[in-house]
Amino acid sequence: MPLKAVNPTTPGRRGAVLQTSDDITTRRPKKSLLEPRKNRAGRNSNGRITVRHRGGGHKRRFRKIDFKRDNAGVPGEVVSIEYDPNRSARIALIKFRDGDWRYIVAPNGLGVGDVVEAGEQAPIRPGNALPLRAIPTGTMVHNVELSVGRGAQIVRSAGTAAQVLAKEGKHTLLRLPSSEVRRVISECMATIGQASAVDHKNVKLGKAGRKRNMGRRPEVRGVVMSPADHPHGGGEGRSPIGMPGPKTPWGKPALGYRTRRNKKTDRLILSRRRK
Repeated sequence: MPLKAVNPTTPGRRGAVLQTSDDITTRRPKKSLLEPRKNRAGRNSNGRITVRHRGGGHKRRFRKIDFKRDNAGVPGEVVSIEYDPNRSARIALIKFRDGDWRYIVAPNGLGVGDVVEAGEQAPIRPGNALPLRAIPTGTMVHNVELSVGRGAQIVRSAGTAAQVLAKEGKHTLLRLPSSEVRRVISECMATIGQASAVDHKNVKLGKAGRKRNMGRRPEVRGVVMSPADHPHGGGEGRSPIGMPGPKTPWGKPALGYRTRRNKKTDRLILSRRRK
């Protein structure tokens, strides 16, 4: 999926670099695999904003994605490659031989008419899902489970892939896109190949309005706020932040501050992404 630069007919279009839609084969999703999606604008169940700068944006419907790939041994044919407004990668509509229809995250290179399958006996081919113990060392995978049967949780965004490094007892060593090396239970499922939309990271929106269409509201710098609203605020005219290190609105370190507090899985991480 290549990129395209548009003609500079307006200031917003001058810097825009967009994805082409050549890989998308249909613009109508399958109705039985759609669900309504309520826009909560960053609010939790109590109605309080827990994620700032969210709201507005285009109306979306949720596509039910099969992250578990639990129909082992049933081959399916790719009917279409579609756009999903809820994720950066493309999705593929699969019609399985038993009459079931499912969406999966489309791997790079998957096309209409290709056959995909899940299970330990599936061939090593993009789009097929296997347990990690059945995947050869050196293979690139995506849609990786962390708990058996829970469904894929990591390596799902556009252009990402993890590499199978080695097998250690009941664990498999994976190098994640962040360069972290982690043990994952070998019974967990993973999908062969790299997630689609590889050029997504090179897109330039060109104007603020496209960000608003995505449901992102404007961010305001703390240094222009009042002292009551932000630790960086206050002062006459332009002023430095006046403290050691930038802070969040709640006084926590903003850059380089490690927030991970999961002692249960520390033993599974062999090499962290930060040295």
